[in-house]
Amino acid sequence: MEYHNPVLLYETVDGLNIKPDGIYVDVTFGGGGHSKEILKRLGPNGKLFGFDQDEDALENALPDERFTLIHENFRYIKRFLRFHGVKSVDGILADLGVSSHQFDVPERGFSTRFEADLDMRMSKRNELDAYKVVNEYDEANLKRVFSDYGELKVAPALARTIVDAREKKEIKTSEELKTVLSKYLPEKVKNKVLAQIYQAIRIEVNQEMEVLKEFLEQSLEILKPEGRLSVISYHSLEDRLVKRFMKNGMFEGEPERDFFGNFSVPFKLVGKLIVPTDEEIKINNRARSAKLRIAEKI
Repeated sequence: MEYHNPVLLYETVDGLNIKPDGIYVDVTFGGGGHSKEILKRLGPNGKLFGFDQDEDALENALPDERFTLIHENFRYIKRFLRFHGVKSVDGILADLGVSSHQFDVPERGFSTRFEADLDMRMSKRNELDAYKVVNEYDEANLKRVFSDYGELKVAPALARTIVDAREKKEIKTSEELKTVLSKYLPEKVKNKVLAQIYQAIRIEVNQEMEVLKEFLEQSLEILKPEGRLSVISYHSLEDRLVKRFMKNGMFEGEPERDFFGNFSVPFKLVGKLIVPTDEEIKINNRARSAKLRIAEKI
């Protein structure tokens, strides 16, 4: 899998408890690794829908009549499944985060390893890119991005430094951004802090938290009773949302209690949190922060 090495492949698909004639959705198709495994377990009457907003992923479409690839953001899962005549499904899989391919193509701007224009769009159709965030956001918004999405204590200083620097010259590339922020990148923690800065900008560019919330709410609507939701997250912001939603069907507050004082929740958790083995991490280092949670609709 040169395009993207699927993380927790068997555990994630096992979690869906595949029915041979069921309808399933892989909302992060990418290189098709998880989808191929789902198709192996489906019978001739089963169906699989894949979603991917990245134009590059379309080249990986699987030549299988049971499979349909939809070139859209998975925040529109309900709308586009209905377009294909599907109102409810038996299982949904999501492998959140950035694909190996997106990290490895320098011009996409996702990786701290390469000199590249500030981009970070998961879909080239998006108007907002990293350049606009860095050069056009005001100081308060930059501080919000670095604080909320990078969880950086130096968020106010980062925002102030960027605003001061761009008054003299626009910041066009990843190397220029690193140079501007160099005093906040001491060698010992340089890679960690850079990763947090890049994560913050990327999440803002792609509206990842809003997209995840919309996706989870729609998943609850379209899953059949006993349908499964299998989600891999890669950082604490995503994982907290997924964990909380699977636990009580909400992102904030507490669910209502029924007449007997019991919480009314839409899911039951399936097993415990699953993380990659040391062996998988050795083979695929990008699996190191993966967390898999599985839930079944009640």
